[in-house]
Amino acid sequence: MNVELKKTGNLIIKNASELVTCTGFAAKHGKEMAELHILYDGGLTIENGIITKIGKTEEILGSVDLSHYEIIDASGKAVLPGFVDSHTHFVFGGYRAEEFSWRLKGMSYMEIMAQGGGIVSTVEATRKATKEELVDLGRKRLDSMLAFGVTTVEGKSGYGLDYAAELKQLVVMGELDASHPVDIVRTFLGAHAVPKAYEGNEEGFIEYLVQEVLPDVAKGKLAEFCDVFCEKGVFSIGQSRRLLENARSLGLQLKLHADEITPLGGAELAVELGAISADHLLCASDAGIQKMAKAGVVATLLPGTAFSLKESYARARFMIDSGCAVALATDFNPGSCFSESIPLIFSLATIYMGMSPEEAVTALTINGAAAIGREKDVGSLDVGKSGDVLILEFPSYRYIPYRIGVNCVEKVIKKGQIVVDRFKEGGGTPC
Repeated sequence: MNVELKKTGNLIIKNASELVTCTGFAAKHGKEMAELHILYDGGLTIENGIITKIGKTEEILGSVDLSHYEIIDASGKAVLPGFVDSHTHFVFGGYRAEEFSWRLKGMSYMEIMAQGGGIVSTVEATRKATKEELVDLGRKRLDSMLAFGVTTVEGKSGYGLDYAAELKQLVVMGELDASHPVDIVRTFLGAHAVPKAYEGNEEGFIEYLVQEVLPDVAKGKLAEFCDVFCEKGVFSIGQSRRLLENARSLGLQLKLHADEITPLGGAELAVELGAISADHLLCASDAGIQKMAKAGVVATLLPGTAFSLKESYARARFMIDSGCAVALATDFNPGSCFSESIPLIFSLATIYMGMSPEEAVTALTINGAAAIGREKDVGSLDVGKSGDVLILEFPSYRYIPYRIGVNCVEKVIKKGQIVVDRFKEGGGTPC
């Protein structure tokens, strides 16, 4: 790398054709999601990694001593906040390409799980992998995410399903957070599946997590959130409630994999427990969605997973029209969505889920930040926030979904330093 990681910088961006600020320090709900607050011929100043000024280029250039800054001319280019991928499973060992072929032949996700595939099949490889191997794999995946414009990511455990391997995943994410430009928010997902040792004894596994694993996760500050796969055939509403209530008592914030495959009532449980987000929601009820909107629980939608599994998409249009704050994320994982492609997520959301390009931008910036409790720090271009900025090769944000499946991020700036420059020789990976 050409720069010291996590080092802050002084930078000016000028002449942006569109400075898409997404301004705000809280999630945007309903109609607010279409409001991007764009400045034309815009500019901004970053000092010591923090945004200090935003305005028209003339105002920015006339207010500082230019000799103290690196200056980027963004003429003919759109400038946006760094993307926030608020739901991923990027630390894992092994792959599941064979399962993809099974799905193409008509097997359902739950059928694959029933014959020993799915989440449990990744567990053995993750348990066997050394910490160093997982760090190396995780770093390569983060490099790819960064090149797509992701500057903050949530990472879940859940491929260990025992004390040692669950903590190993969380420690790996902590080490990567300290050594990689992408900021990582850690989530404990020990209740991602029922391990073989507890088949038919889901209650016993929840008891194990509550008594043996959760306390050390909380004590060691290894995660900020606790998540659970609340789904028929995995963990029931009652089992999910018990785990999450215990996690909350230990100081962890709450998330749920909710109503992905069956309408179990996960959305309603998220509201009941005060979760920060409920994710997937392909089968969420009207009442559950309306309760989430009223309570301010972020609806994190994962269209890449529905696409990969050939399932119906979550009802983004209904959720937004009901007043929900909707976030979008990749759900990058080795089974149901082996893709970290932000352009794909944009295109799926706009073409198949009824979202406007403006709503999709909001969902992957400020609302993504809100889904992981970072809305005060990232997710928009506002004075006082981290200098996490993207420069597109095109003059408008509208090119992101229009350039279907292709990356149009030219430069990625993290805390005021250029960490990816795709058109600079050798700049397609982190600088």
